[in-house]
Amino acid sequence: MALGQLVNGKWTTEWTERNEKGQFQRMSTQFRQWITADGSSGFKAESGRYHLYISLGCPWAHRTVLLWKLKGLENIISLSIVDPVISEQGWQFSDYAGSIRDTVNNADYLWQVYVKSNPTYTGRVTVPILWDKQTNQIVNNESRQIIQMFNSEFNEFLDSEFQDIDFYAPHLRDEIDRIIDDIYQPINNGVYRCGFATSQVAYDEAVTELFQALEKYEDLLGQQKYLCGTQITLADWCLFTTLFRFDLAYYGLFKCNLKRLIDFPNLWNHCCDLYQYAEAQSVCSIDHVKRLYYAGLPELNPSRIVPKGPAIAFG
Repeated sequence: MALGQLVNGKWTTEWTERNEKGQFQRMSTQFRQWITADGSSGFKAESGRYHLYISLGCPWAHRTVLLWKLKGLENIISLSIVDPVISEQGWQFSDYAGSIRDTVNNADYLWQVYVKSNPTYTGRVTVPILWDKQTNQIVNNESRQIIQMFNSEFNEFLDSEFQDIDFYAPHLRDEIDRIIDDIYQPINNGVYRCGFATSQVAYDEAVTELFQALEKYEDLLGQQKYLCGTQITLADWCLFTTLFRFDLAYYGLFKCNLKRLIDFPNLWNHCCDLYQYAEAQSVCSIDHVKRLYYAGLPELNPSRIVPKGPAIAFG
């Protein structure tokens, strides 16, 4: 396996997300078009028009499939789930349990979807992808924007039980955005900054910032039920996907081991509380998470042995 990328539409094993100081630096996503209910963006929300590509192991993609389930979009937006283990050609489609092949573009590898959208694309091949079947192109591959679209833009097609569910309420949006910004670098991306650091200085900096931020939100959740007060929001789901993986993979493989998540009672309870949503549980795969990290990153785990533990009951 190689964490590769496309260069002018050609797959290569080149990977450049580290700087000379050994710090992990995530590349920005490049597809940032919007689907809107009124179609003013050029991409109108329609039932059956769009397709979502995700990995159940990846926390960024996990955000999007959580909203897909929580908002009742299963019959409106179709879905493909890649194999949990990244191959020599990146994310691949297979018949592994819990995976769903590409029924839209019939691709064997995700990079083929990127090239179909842009034959000269240069950059990382990442999940999630929101694909437009009508124009045969990637609309968006930025998880934060996709969950906002899923929250609001397809409401007219939803069953009545889902129409009033709003995780991005207008009166809370500034606070939601502020917290998503605040947790991104030290926590969501921070675990990767720890795991992929190649110098002691880079690792020490990342792990210190990670646990300072975790302590901050441990304190906050001791004062209120959710990150923005009494109402569950997109900010909670953005934190959840990192918390869900913390003791499963980040604590051990990524050396985020000052404390386990379960040693933070408020963060642990928050994670378990969100896990109780039946829709959330249905797209939380411990198997895919562990296989992605332990079998799919030989740079960090050359043996590719997937550990039996830890034994975790999320509530």
